[in-house]
Amino acid sequence: MVNVCLQDIKRRFNNVTAVEDISFEIPDGEFWVLVGPSGCGKSTILRIIAGLEMATSGKIFIDDRQVNNIPARQRDVAMVFQNYALYPHMTVSENIAFGLRMRKVDSARIQERVLTVARSLSLEHLLDRKPKQLSGGQQQRVALGRAIARQPQVFLLDEPLSNLDAQLRDDTRVELKQLHQDVGTTTIYVTHDQVEAMTLADKIVVLNQGRIQQIGEPQFIYAQPANRMVATFLGNPPMNILPTKFTANGFDLGGQLLPCPSGVKKMLHPVVGQEFDLGIRPEHVYINEPQRRRENREEEWGELGVEVRVVEPLGRETLIRAALLGTSVMMNVQVGGDMRLRSGDRLSLELEMDKLFVFDSATGDKVFPVNP
Repeated sequence: MVNVCLQDIKRRFNNVTAVEDISFEIPDGEFWVLVGPSGCGKSTILRIIAGLEMATSGKIFIDDRQVNNIPARQRDVAMVFQNYALYPHMTVSENIAFGLRMRKVDSARIQERVLTVARSLSLEHLLDRKPKQLSGGQQQRVALGRAIARQPQVFLLDEPLSNLDAQLRDDTRVELKQLHQDVGTTTIYVTHDQVEAMTLADKIVVLNQGRIQQIGEPQFIYAQPANRMVATFLGNPPMNILPTKFTANGFDLGGQLLPCPSGVKKMLHPVVGQEFDLGIRPEHVYINEPQRRRENREEEWGELGVEVRVVEPLGRETLIRAALLGTSVMMNVQVGGDMRLRSGDRLSLELEMDKLFVFDSATGDKVFPVNP
């Protein structure tokens, strides 16, 4: 069993705290993704696990062995970097074999291992080429192959797909997921791309400003974000955030009113004048359809007027960016690809109020609904 455990990790650079109070445990064989905006500390955490940086305080365990004072080369981890870090004077075969040669593995075993890894990554026809003769995607697979060939206890991947074009990134992401299913090695993957996080991870660690915001399975975090930052970071397009003030008649949004759902009243007991940020996913916002309301009499609905600002056709669907009437607040709305809208059009939107999130406007913490 090879698990990775971090306990109260802190890393400071002079007067700057890069990460603080980082604690989690990754069970053997799982694929975890550290995700967050640039500068949130995710790569620093990965480098601390690898032994490339020292934690200011806290404990790191790999396979239940504390490794704080163990050099990187003795931690039995393999790291794949964003810039591939291939040796330009070596062939693909030599790059893949490099880690094995450093460990003085028998040459026959090295050749066998290189061929096995090359086949798994569709590189067998490229073994005699140099890195400059390869595409970006091929170079990335070589970097992965070099890590896999070592058969380490832990894989560490630092934004390995960020230099690839969109289609190749999608293809390589699928290959990575299949590779992990085949190899089963404990893997920690760093990215700022929430699509990569959602599609690859067994569990996601969401980071912001050096601290953990939430840990959980992708769908749980999407459905039950802990705070406003998590809610807006995971999801494409992101969750709509609507600043509001509570009144005797409901939530006031620049003169437009939304009814306060019964569940919110019962749990929060809001008072007149109290400010909140309401959150609702674009998939729970509809262009006003009376038939929908008639068919869903038991559901609570709210209605808002908006003015279309930007129309983005995406083929099967169209993304609308619209301003809430009387305000500068923007909303994302997804409609069918056959709907024809233009900038300046005014729409009446219906919101599924039972899908509403309520955040503290000052702290960003979610106050409704409470995570199960």
